[in-house]
Amino acid sequence: MRSELFFTTSPWFIPLCLLVGAIYAYLLYKPEPSWSKRLNIFLAVLRGTLVSIICFLLLSPLVRSTDNTVDKAKIVLAVDNSQSTAQLGQPALSFLNEARQRLADQGYEVSVQTLDQAAAEVALDSVKFNQKTTDLSGLLNNVRSNYEGRNLTDVILLSDGIVNQGVSPAYGNYPFKVHTVAIGDTVPKRDVQIRNVTANRVAYLGNQFPIQADVVANGFGGRSTTISLRQGGRTIATQNVVIDKNDYFKSVTFNTSSAQKGVQHYTVEVGGIAGEFTPRNNRREVYIDIIDGREKILLLALAPHPDIKALRSIIEQNENYELDVRALSAETNLNDILEKPYDLVILHQLPDVGGVGNEYVRRLMQKNTPIFFILGNQSAPAATSTLSRTVQIAGNPGQIDKVTGRFNNSFQLLNLDATGLDLLERLPPLSVPFGEYRLAPGSEVVLYQRVGSVATTKPLLALNTAGDRKVAILAGEGLWQWRQEEFSITEKQVIVDELFRKVIQLLSVKEDKRKFRVYPISAEFDAGETVTFQTEVYNDIYEKIYGQEVHLDITDESGKSQTYTYTHSAENPRFEISGLGEGVYRFKATANMRGGQQDVSGQFVVRDIEIEALNTTADFGLLRELAQRTGGEFVQPNTLESLVQMMTANRPPDRLESSEEMVELVHLKWLFFLLLLLAATEWGLRKYSGSY
Repeated sequence: MRSELFFTTSPWFIPLCLLVGAIYAYLLYKPEPSWSKRLNIFLAVLRGTLVSIICFLLLSPLVRSTDNTVDKAKIVLAVDNSQSTAQLGQPALSFLNEARQRLADQGYEVSVQTLDQAAAEVALDSVKFNQKTTDLSGLLNNVRSNYEGRNLTDVILLSDGIVNQGVSPAYGNYPFKVHTVAIGDTVPKRDVQIRNVTANRVAYLGNQFPIQADVVANGFGGRSTTISLRQGGRTIATQNVVIDKNDYFKSVTFNTSSAQKGVQHYTVEVGGIAGEFTPRNNRREVYIDIIDGREKILLLALAPHPDIKALRSIIEQNENYELDVRALSAETNLNDILEKPYDLVILHQLPDVGGVGNEYVRRLMQKNTPIFFILGNQSAPAATSTLSRTVQIAGNPGQIDKVTGRFNNSFQLLNLDATGLDLLERLPPLSVPFGEYRLAPGSEVVLYQRVGSVATTKPLLALNTAGDRKVAILAGEGLWQWRQEEFSITEKQVIVDELFRKVIQLLSVKEDKRKFRVYPISAEFDAGETVTFQTEVYNDIYEKIYGQEVHLDITDESGKSQTYTYTHSAENPRFEISGLGEGVYRFKATANMRGGQQDVSGQFVVRDIEIEALNTTADFGLLRELAQRTGGEFVQPNTLESLVQMMTANRPPDRLESSEEMVELVHLKWLFFLLLLLAATEWGLRKYSGSY
């Protein structure tokens, strides 16, 4: 390190600083002292030096420090320590270790990095070939990130070229040469395996769903085996597989169903054949979430009407809806509908002027189920206005008006095609009650009434989602004519159907208003991955609160349960669990809150996919291309010596790096301690000699 002193003022001030120090010391020590003359002179020198230095610092002198360092040429030994390289990777490490020693002797700075290490400091003898995936691009990107701005010239990559995660490394841009050391066998192994399994992630309770498995065999032409589908140790179905050629591929489909809700664990397995390379890839696990998630909708009508069929056609287009259509009559007892848990109730011409269905309507309104009122000629507008709390209609029963619909362009609650909805103005008019319409607070208009060519502000279709119950009202009948006329104009039934389908979906969707929530951040985790739970606790006005003690029970497929306890905090709202094996897990979390004990339950899946066993054929072509693109060399372990000789003969020069720093002299710590030493020494000697 080299330091230089610079002045921000004229250097002629330096003698002035010395003069000030000398005058100050002379005036202080001029009287005849009580100690010796020699000591007096020494004390004067100390005080004069101290004052001179302080005066000099007031001139704000600068110190420029220059630091020169040598950055040696660096080489990284990148080791693909995945399971597919385990057989030949360990012997190849001895060649790599010899190369490391020789390169270090030539002045290179050599380090090791693997797939599972972001840091560059790894010992070769500690490398374990146990990684379940291979991401060579990620490995090289980590090297680039760790050595950014440093003198890294070469990377020696030991790999079989098999990549099953991330992008191909051959297309990356690296600021260093990548020399590839190829291990493995490029000849396909004699093996039979399940290459891939395709299945729906979600299926409905009781419905049939397919599970498709791709069977691949190499070198077993003329042989046969079986493939089976199992659940819980029970074989559900089997199929024969006749391998008619050495390079064999076939997709096998199983159609099955489940009568149990929740995540179901299935196993697809192909029978092993004597002489195959490995049985690890003969089996694949499948997890399907069986749900009874169809939303139940009740369409309760005063009497049969063409609109009912139109509504039924719209609703049944969505397979997630289960529609129950009922019509009132004097002889029919509909008490059973009052006991069913519907997600949405559509009331057609109810309540009515005759009061036939008023009792059913009253009892349905006692629940917080969303309601969709559709008015007609037999509706009682006043009673509907009282119940709906969306639109208030004041008029005489029996008086009707003919109106078309006009879309409210300021309505943003649903993503609707405003241009397409212009078609509504060309459709036949609906029959609506005549009278004064007043929109209730919190309600929004979807469609306005248009009387002839006059656009009004009276609502035709409005909804309110602000209260405890979602409510919508269509103030007219004749929906069936809209659908027919749209088909006549466009030969499709899209605009009207989409409008009412989205309104129904908005009304029926469930809102999560729980004050205690615990859930895994993902529905699926890989084996060995940390399972993380997110915790949320709210007070009565849905503000987040903390400090609750949470008990979390985790149960595996065999019924074995583990209990964890943690305290929910703002600093760490997540709880992590590690060491869970493959399978379906169910969890239940409980916490004591002001309203009593709250609990929440759910499930998640831990997968252990043998990705490394799916492809066992080395890809030397990728390694050659990677080396060629980066200017490196392609070698094998037994020819690694030639690469080391070439790198030794063409060793790049070390890089000299220089850093410069300029600071004020007053900021140097050693100067402070020097001044302190001068002042303390003078003060100590004066005290020792009997003065102050």
